[in-house]
Amino acid sequence: MTTAPPPDPDPDRTPGLDDGGSVDPGDTPPAGGQTSGLSTPQPGQEGRSSSIGRGQMIGIALVVVVFILVAVMLVLQATGVFD
Repeated sequence: MTTAPPPDPDPDRTPGLDDGGSVDPGDTPPAGGQTSGLSTPQPGQEGRSSSIGRGQMIGIALVVVVFILVAVMLVLQATGVFD
């Protein structure tokens, strides 16, 4: 099995580099790899919501419903509907 060469060249064998990796004035340093991110999605991540995610959504929905009910009851009490 062969391995891919490293993305950056060996500084000891790269022309134009001084000791310590600096570049002579006017020289262009070697380009490094510009790869970022993944080329394909990870398996098992396409559009599935976990049971924890569903539970959190249900909990948030219940809190919102209770908040709205309390707000409506306070408005109705303030307007004198319950007198």
